[in-house]
Amino acid sequence: MTEFQLCHRIRNLMSGFDKPWFIAGGWAIDLHIGQKTREHKDIEIAVFRHDQAHVKNHLNKWTFQKAVNGELVTWKGENLQLPIHEIHCQNVIDGTSLEVLLNEIQHNDWIFRRDERIHYSFEKMKSVHKEGIPYLSPEVVLLYKAKDTRAKDQEDFLRVVDSLSSEQKKWLQTAIQLHMPHHKWLELLVTY
Repeated sequence: MTEFQLCHRIRNLMSGFDKPWFIAGGWAIDLHIGQKTREHKDIEIAVFRHDQAHVKNHLNKWTFQKAVNGELVTWKGENLQLPIHEIHCQNVIDGTSLEVLLNEIQHNDWIFRRDERIHYSFEKMKSVHKEGIPYLSPEVVLLYKAKDTRAKDQEDFLRVVDSLSSEQKKWLQTAIQLHMPHHKWLELLVTY
């Protein structure tokens, strides 16, 4: 069994879902590196906000909660707008859980929900693991992880930064400079 067994389960779960989706968070970093580097307490996928109803229809045997001001509240399928961006899903049959992160897109560009000045082309913000698992490109994941950087986020950054292309590093550096001009990663990105 592959070390990405959980990611394969999510890929199988999402088969037949005809909208873009991507593994996000720490699992995306590991998929990019090509090996599991640490334990993960959950698994997240990113979808575009305008596809939220499609997710609910696809996972029609699941229960859904939206994160509102730090609390989980039942999501009945109403159209979620910013600042709400997080849906927690649970399979009522086997207890499997999944976190769905709503992402913004406009004119085929991914838009950073925390700072609309930051965007990235759809083609660059996504990657696919050699085993056919779609994931968010690591520079996008790191931009999200830059806010309130925890020890595991710092470790993820150090693990993956050397595998980024110069273009990916430059985009991440520019995005962090724009959004968090005093972030400690900028010093490390400058040296690359």
